[in-house]
Parts: sequence; C-alpha cells; structure tokens
Amino acid sequence: MFQGVYTALVTPFTNGGDDVDFDALDRLVESQINNGVSGLVPVGTTGESPTLSMEEHQRVVEFVIQKVAGRVKVIAGTGGNATAEAIELTEHAKEAGADATLQVTPYYNKPSQNGLIAHLSAIADIGLPVVLYNVPGRTGRELALETVIELAGHEHIVAIKEASGDVDRVSRYRNACDLEVLSGDDALTIPMMSVGAVGVISVAANVVPKYTSAMVHSALSHCWDEVSALHLKLHPLFTDLFLDTNPVPVKYALSVLGHIEEVYRLPLCPMRQWQKEQLRGTMETLGLI
Repeated sequence: MFQGVYTALVTPFTNGGDDVDFDALDRLVESQINNGVSGLVPVGTTGESPTLSMEEHQRVVEFVIQKVAGRVKVIAGTGGNATAEAIELTEHAKEAGADATLQVTPYYNKPSQNGLIAHLSAIADIGLPVVLYNVPGRTGRELALETVIELAGHEHIVAIKEASGDVDRVSRYRNACDLEVLSGDDALTIPMMSVGAVGVISVAANVVPKYTSAMVHSALSHCWDEVSALHLKLHPLFTDLFLDTNPVPVKYALSVLGHIEEVYRLPLCPMRQWQKEQLRGTMETLGLI
C-alpha cells in the first residue's frame, strides 16, 4: 500500500515567518511529483507542525491534497499530544481526501503504553488508514513492540514509520504482524529495506527526490549493486541534513537551490556558518549546485 518514497515536505514561510508561502509549496509539490516520488507527507516534523496554527495546518493539508489531485498518495501529518486535537485534524484530513494519516506518539505528556493504545485506536476508529510514527528521540516515548503488535490488529492501522534508529525492529515487526514498515531515517532506508521495509518517509527527498526514488525502487527490484552505489553517493547528504535540528538544514539546502526562502519560525533558527558551508560543499560534490 505504501511502497516507495514519501517526501516529508517542508512548509515554506515568507514575511519573516508570518505566513505560509503557498506559491513555493505549489512549486515544491509539482517538482516532487515530476521527480518520481510515491507520495507526500505534509505537516509532519519536517513541516514544522508544532509552530503552525490549527488553521494553517488544515490549509496546508488541503492545499497539498488539491495540488496533488490524485497523482500520488498524501499521508497527512495529523498527530498531536492531545487526542481531541489529533482527532480533529484527522477528521479534517479524511474529509479533504487524504489517503492516510501519520500519527506521531504524543509528546511531552509521555502517556503509558495503555494510553498510547487508547489514543491511537480512537484515531484509527475515524476510518482513515493510519501510519504509526515511532520517533522516541523527538517525543520522549517509544511505541513498545508489544504495543505496535496490539495496534496492528486494528483494521485501519496499516503501517509504521520507524525512526528509532533500530534496524532490528523491522524484523521484529515483520515476524509479529502485517504492518508495512517505512524507514524514518534516510541513512537507514537501505538497511531497513534489506530486512523487509518497503520504503521511506524521507527528508532528503525534498532536495534529491529523483535520486532517492531511484535508490528505493532499485531496492524494491532487488538491484543491490545499483542500490549500494546510490546509497553511498547520497549518504553524506543524508548525514549533513541532520547537522542541526530538522528541518533547519533541509530548508537551508532548498534555499540554496532557489526553491524557498530560508525562513523558520522560532524557536528554530538558522544553522551556524560552518554547518552551512559543510552542507553546501556536500551539495556541490553531488552536482546539485
């Protein structure tokens, strides 16, 4: 259902961060589709969801769905640390025509595993296919393996984005349930696909959608020599896009390419100069600039 590359879209801003730059977002969406991605994920972590208002969040999701017009899949980021908020966002995404929802585990309030099951089950009851999102480094709460297995019994919970950095979890999921697994780390896409993952929700695809798609589709076709070459070529970029907190480096890279303005909302702010120089050097080596 979710094989391939799903780009975790940035949210471009203008006017010093006061407004969403929908013209730039329009161009980004079109470029992503033209370069072969399987789908788009608006308003996740990379889309700076914590600093978007509820209205902005919904407008971005609607805009991307309308722009895509069924050409690729849209997995809307509609998670939250309050179940009522996540339900409201998910119901809106379903009405707008999203293909699925990406549900991050609630952050800061650190619910128990029973709380996570209740929270995610309530959202899944809405009927929109759910992609679970395990990223304990961001949220402070891991989805335990046993929790994932129990949630996999819900008819609308269909996949998991695994961003714990633990490749071994892919094998454990595949042995225990039928969820599709998507890597949540570009650098671990190929290691995870080698043991059963079917793709990636990718930060790097904002910058190199064509290369990332080629790498993943080569893996799906078991063309491992080609996969290895592409992975090694892209690995320095995968690494440098996390020189600072995501999405700061990827927005800088997109600004260098002329796709967006380098604008963030506080508390995010620009990288230090040496980080910019290192990332720019990697982009030059790849022939992107």
